Amino acid sequence: MASYSKSGKRWRVAVAVQGVRDTKTFSTKAEAMVWAVERESEIRSGATQHPAARKTLDEAFERYLKEVSVHKRGHRMERHRLAAIAGHVVAGKRLGDMLLADITSDVIGQWRDLRLRGTAAARFEDKVKGASVIRELNLLSHVFTSARREWGWMVKSPTTDVRRPKGSAPRDRRISADEIERICVALGFDEAPVASKSGAVAVAFLFAIETAMRAGEICGLKRSEIKGSVAHLARTKNGTKRDVPLSIRALDLLALLPPGPALFDVSSASLDALFRKAKTRCQIEDLKFHDTRHEAITRLAKKLTVLELARVVGHRNLNELQTYYNETAEELSKKLQ
Repeated sequence: MASYSKSGKRWRVAVAVQGVRDTKTFSTKAEAMVWAVERESEIRSGATQHPAARKTLDEAFERYLKEVSVHKRGHRMERHRLAAIAGHVVAGKRLGDMLLADITSDVIGQWRDLRLRGTAAARFEDKVKGASVIRELNLLSHVFTSARREWGWMVKSPTTDVRRPKGSAPRDRRISADEIERICVALGFDEAPVASKSGAVAVAFLFAIETAMRAGEICGLKRSEIKGSVAHLARTKNGTKRDVPLSIRALDLLALLPPGPALFDVSSASLDALFRKAKTRCQIEDLKFHDTRHEAITRLAKKLTVLELARVVGHRNLNELQTYYNETAEELSKKLQ
């Protein structure tokens, strides 16, 4: 049965028959009623196809960005990622131009393999690792789930039966004392009050090793969020708040920063660029700023229980933290004496 609603001077009519939904707006209710009768008849007689036959992947991406992704902290990155996926070519056709009805598990499987091996046009240099493909597949799956459950554009998600590639092993890169010193020298930091962006990045680097805070959390940290020896993070990567205890060393580092509401006064992009340049200057390979988190958690694991550590670093899955507890049986026996 059709439903009608008025918005301003326009009438909106919605019909839902045999799992197929459609809507349209008219100047008058009479016109809407005539269309509803005809549309319901078309659906019942099978003279029309499922909405997926008329919607493209580009249209699904655009609606997802407007209605779903916009509410996420990482919506800008999702926009870039979806645009890249839409531009990929599978079997000679751009994915974004494909109708949802034509995107099958076979198409998604071909796209997955293309991402893993790279394209001939790029001499296979654009290949990505399994973890990247898994992230993209998860995003695609959410788009298709929204199209199926909320918009009525699909009957089944084409990602359901697609095999996920094997993910990469988690990084366990430790940072040596020598590398820490070389990075600080490259950034011009010598434990004196900070007077440059490079110095602020050096302090952020050392602060991250002390606290296990992420780069984005550090860059967004405000002076008003420091209460005594605790940093209050109102919103973190996973969308929850977290209180981070600060060591004496961490507080000493913050004291070196210039006055102002923003503690580090550097964007995530600038921090990443300056850190990369410093790393290149001191010839340190295979090091990312995010490796400070692994280094910090490994150090904290020697001081805190797994529950305490989970609260400090924001992990919800305690099993993930077991990696950082590497004490031998002999070391544990000493604690029992």
